[in-house]
Amino acid sequence: MQFDFATSARVVFARGAIAQLPSIVGEFGRRVLLVTGRDSRRASKLVGELQRAGIEVFVFAVDGEPTLEIVRQGVKSARERAEVVTGFGGGSAIDAAKAIAALAPNSGEPLDYLEIIGKGHALERSTLPFIAVPTTAGTGAEVTRNAVLDSPEHGIKASLRSPQMLAKAALIDPELTLNLPANLTASTGLDALTQLIEPYVSARANPLTDMFCVEGMKGVARFLKIAYRDGQNCEARESMSFASLLGGLALANAGLGVVHGFAAPLGGMLHAAHGALCAAVLPHGMAMNIRALRDRAPGDSAIERYRKIARILTGNSTAEPEDGAEWVGVLCQDLSIAPLRAHGLEALQIPVLVARAARANSMKGNPVELSQAELTEIAERAL
Repeated sequence: MQFDFATSARVVFARGAIAQLPSIVGEFGRRVLLVTGRDSRRASKLVGELQRAGIEVFVFAVDGEPTLEIVRQGVKSARERAEVVTGFGGGSAIDAAKAIAALAPNSGEPLDYLEIIGKGHALERSTLPFIAVPTTAGTGAEVTRNAVLDSPEHGIKASLRSPQMLAKAALIDPELTLNLPANLTASTGLDALTQLIEPYVSARANPLTDMFCVEGMKGVARFLKIAYRDGQNCEARESMSFASLLGGLALANAGLGVVHGFAAPLGGMLHAAHGALCAAVLPHGMAMNIRALRDRAPGDSAIERYRKIARILTGNSTAEPEDGAEWVGVLCQDLSIAPLRAHGLEALQIPVLVARAARANSMKGNPVELSQAELTEIAERAL
């Protein structure tokens, strides 16, 4: 048994935990750049509480997915004003905050440090203290060491990645997700499920992340539909927030697979929400992995792992791997998940999508190498 596990320095999980944020921020500085989603008014109460604690607050709103230009603007603001950076929102706000905190003390500009489309340099200096407060239950970004940034000029999303980017504190308050709309509950919930399934079957899976994945999948199987139908159900919201956290812990230490291999280029091509793209691809990516393993590596341990996934999700002790993929497909229908065409993908774009997906960093963790024809079939089925 051998593994290397890293996560945020501190994880606080509780209903009402947001009340602890002023004291946590105060441990690292008295001037905070508060990075929010597009509607910064959601953070107005929090701003007041921070100010009453003697902390000077500068709000920086992120309109949609974080682009390189948005991060450049945030870095400028942080350099001028901030001692600490806090991300308050969904994965976009948290990734933007994470990138801003990392780049503010460093010279140059984002492309100097970005993977794939940039120079991929290591950070020269320590990041500003970064605190993550998720308001959705899906990305697990509060405990990961990378930030996914959109480069419209390149038509792709790429990661800024460093062990230094782990949060000084991740504060997860399930009550912050109570007002999440049903469509976002569905897409973020399926993102969480993806980030529990893919690390579990990953080539880099380890005994510690396996425990997180199994526990998280049980929670999603039981509570995602409930949270979707009754957004004020605190037990369901708490369980989905916990599943999201577990998925973040797992993916940061065991990697991902084909679904995220597609999600990265799709995000750059379509500018759609990450969770919605993962949800559209997930059942088809699962089904193809299972088929490829059956055909080329029937004795691979990943087959048994897909069998366990199926039995967790369906509640059937005799379920086979294919039953798990089918269950996920039905779940996507029940949650009104739109296909990729609804987000603007056209059939003629599939060859470009497949070529980019094949080179995506997430593909390194997939349990079986998929051919161009198999990747194309996934894209066509998800369309």
